[in-house]
Amino acid sequence: MSPVRVLIVGAGSRGGNYAKWIRRHPEVAEVVAVAEPRAAYREPLADAHGIAPELRFADWREAAALPRLADAALVCTLDDAHLEPAVALAERGYHLLVEKPLAQTREDCEAIVAAARRHGVLLGVCHVLRYAPYTRLLKEIIDSGRIGEIVSVDHLEPVGFWHQAHSYVRGNWRSAASTAPMLMAKSCHDLDWLRHIVGRDAVAVSSFGSLRHFRADQAPPGAADRCVDCAAEPGCAYSAPRVYGRFLAEGRTSWPLTVLTPEPTEETVAEALRTGPYGRCVYRCDNDVVDHQVVSLEFTGGVTATFTMTAFNRPRPRETRIFGTRGELYCDGERITHYDFLTDSTDVIDVATANDGLIDSGHGGGDGGLLASFLPAVAAGDPSRVATSGEDALRSHLLVFAAEQARLEGRVVRLGPDGPGGAPAADRVALDGDRLAGSIVPE
Repeated sequence: MSPVRVLIVGAGSRGGNYAKWIRRHPEVAEVVAVAEPRAAYREPLADAHGIAPELRFADWREAAALPRLADAALVCTLDDAHLEPAVALAERGYHLLVEKPLAQTREDCEAIVAAARRHGVLLGVCHVLRYAPYTRLLKEIIDSGRIGEIVSVDHLEPVGFWHQAHSYVRGNWRSAASTAPMLMAKSCHDLDWLRHIVGRDAVAVSSFGSLRHFRADQAPPGAADRCVDCAAEPGCAYSAPRVYGRFLAEGRTSWPLTVLTPEPTEETVAEALRTGPYGRCVYRCDNDVVDHQVVSLEFTGGVTATFTMTAFNRPRPRETRIFGTRGELYCDGERITHYDFLTDSTDVIDVATANDGLIDSGHGGGDGGLLASFLPAVAAGDPSRVATSGEDALRSHLLVFAAEQARLEGRVVRLGPDGPGGAPAADRVALDGDRLAGSIVPE
């Protein structure tokens, strides 16, 4: 079977990482074209893959205007720029793998799904946590019945203090208006993962959270607009020179430094901190997304779950407690601890230490697992191999929209008995095209 030909749309962190995986697996796929407006990111990727000059595009529209150049397109642009390329490339017959979130509104999410269906192309969404070996092992344990029926789940996403500052205060995902709310931009992974692990759809959701710390009134005395000019910088945990300098000292030349500059060195990083967005004081930025949030969920059959996202922790893998009728599981990304009620015994199952779930390790193998699933599905023309289809991902996205509306309105949002978009129910959410989920339909 010939390798799948791939067009990369967006050569930033995500597109670049997927391209690297493809380069290591030439028997599976090959990158034959790239669309990226920044030459400093486009050209190194193109050079690494030997892409012809005429297939290096500054704008995806240039690629879409030509006859189909590849079998599949990986849409890895920023969150607010998924809709147009996804729809246009589907019309050209490209199979699509779209970064999460699929889009920022229900209307746009549904438009992408409809375009893929209309043109008969495969659509996958990059909910990479489902594909991690860790998740697959956990799902096997649950499905085996070793803990009986799931009754409740407690799931934590410890974003990490410097990751929050990097991506959601100084970085691209700092504004709900220009990208998406934090729950969508960061944690739609997790609500999708909970649906997958529980194996049910939600019927009700509530949520609380706010921007607690990264704001002007929390700034220390003497704080300046930039860390390099700040008298308070030596005592600030969020100091950009300290955070990024530590990565340089460790010899790291990948994410997050490649977000600051395509060729990280002491000189280029220092210049980025003097002039770019990542050198700004975390208390003087234009961010508005929350830095902590909790979500409470009720699934069909009375199963309940809580999800906590917080910035205020040491960066580490996600942690999950799963409580069943015959036992319980504690999962920390490196091991799964199983306690059996009947035998009063504990069993510890080790997971490869690389499976830490963090972005700079490929989400614990999830990035590779995603591509190893989607690309062969394209080669075989078999949609059953796509574990996160557009339709399934849409249901997870609608749940996120509902949770964010619950937070904003301070109330429980009830969903149809078949989950978001399901059959009518009293006080259910009527998700329309508005950014945060539409309106509540009263009883």
